[in-house]
Amino acid sequence: MIYDTVIVGAGAAGATLAARLSEDPTRNVLLLEPGPDYPDIEHLPDDLKLGFANMFASELMHSPHNWNYRATGTELSGPIVVPRGKATGGSTAVNAQVFLRGAPEDYDSWAESGLDEWSYMKLLSGFRRSENDLDYGGDFHGKGGPITCSRPQRNAWHPAQTGFYEACRAEGYADCLDHNLPDSTGIGPLSFNNVNGIRISTAIGYLTDARHRLNLTIRADSLVQRVIFEGNRAAGVLVESGDEIFEVRGNEVIISAGSVVSPQLLMLSGVGPAEHLDEHDIDIVADVPGVGQNLQDHPMVQVVWDTVPEFQYDLDRQRLEVSLRYTSSGSTLRNDMIVYMNSAAYERIERGGSRNTPIGIGANLTLNSANARGEIKLTSTDIAEQPLIDFNYMSEPWDLERMRDGVRRLVTISERSEFKKNIVAIADPVAGVVEDDQMLNDWIRTEVTTGHHISSTNMMGIDSNTLAVVDQMGSVRGVEGLRVVDASIMPTCVRANINATVIAMAERMAELITS
Repeated sequence: MIYDTVIVGAGAAGATLAARLSEDPTRNVLLLEPGPDYPDIEHLPDDLKLGFANMFASELMHSPHNWNYRATGTELSGPIVVPRGKATGGSTAVNAQVFLRGAPEDYDSWAESGLDEWSYMKLLSGFRRSENDLDYGGDFHGKGGPITCSRPQRNAWHPAQTGFYEACRAEGYADCLDHNLPDSTGIGPLSFNNVNGIRISTAIGYLTDARHRLNLTIRADSLVQRVIFEGNRAAGVLVESGDEIFEVRGNEVIISAGSVVSPQLLMLSGVGPAEHLDEHDIDIVADVPGVGQNLQDHPMVQVVWDTVPEFQYDLDRQRLEVSLRYTSSGSTLRNDMIVYMNSAAYERIERGGSRNTPIGIGANLTLNSANARGEIKLTSTDIAEQPLIDFNYMSEPWDLERMRDGVRRLVTISERSEFKKNIVAIADPVAGVVEDDQMLNDWIRTEVTTGHHISSTNMMGIDSNTLAVVDQMGSVRGVEGLRVVDASIMPTCVRANINATVIAMAERMAELITS
């Protein structure tokens, strides 16, 4: 059988595309997922099902549902753990469920670069179509969409969240009831795609109602080794499933394997920087220099405070509730920083930490618009071997300056009486580090880790952009019949958790493909 569309990867983009493209009963769609498939909520194992109790849990490190990558951050940071979902739903099946949109300026900057189909107003319908917002309606929110989201109610916030919120307000930051409004900024509750503790992944939100369609086939435990080309046209994919290796043919192949695997798969298929492919004796189908380049993420450090003796941790509830977005001094990018308040901080898992052993309360300071760029490169011609992931964090002075400023802002906020009622003193960074630029630089370079928002490794761009891998229809340069649709095609990483944006991008791409 020759499918009309073969989609590689059932994550944020792939599951969304499969559901939307198969709405046309004349289009036969095959969705391939290397991890297992669970057909409904009742069959989900707890590490995928119970979002708030398990996100970033140490158990996930040993879960069969985690690719468990390692990456390089800086020369001081040591290996950084990069969890990625291995099941239908992809990383939406294991993530923190923050359902936050980027700033309108993010998408408008894409349009201004020549990608006129990707302005904020053209993406807004995708955001609304994907969403079932239980708190708000109006022009900027969706009702009845596949992904249900809501915000923690203020009267139920953990005391650490309330103290941080009140201290930020006293410090002069704006009150933000809804971070997803286009002009929002300041301190307020985050939106989460979680209902009664259940994570609403794209597998649950999008595939549940699409599974019955005769023209949609979902095949799990199917690892795509490479794209099959006839000349320069993608004719299908080579798949490994169990003890079998076989070819699947399609009129079009869409790679939605995420910002790590999508560039890896392109390069293993002969599409990428010619010199790098030559190093691995891979036959070149198309010399596309930008594949694997331009890696962007949201680098993050955790500031920790020791708590007062009477402080009560609640380890069975959501630990992220409110967030502060602000603009760095001297920045031209609104909301280039975000702080996630954490009601129970713990040592990093790769350093022996456990979610069940709090070391205080913490604030995850995150740079939402880093200047540094990293890369993905092959380490092997085997798709099962992890590629090199180099974040190249803090290689740009402006990134370090904003992170230093952010740490110092948090120290100032924590000196407010509203916050101090929960803490004894700052525990990390230790005394003396905050005031000294060089010591603080070293602390940041040592402690920086991933914000879990890898993007832009197959960037979308116009023909004159030498790093562009795909055009605004997702079509890969130099070949035919092949698209990439996932976070890897973002020209720049948006100033927000990328969960909601990637789903909206898939909604928008489905619109463009079928129009």
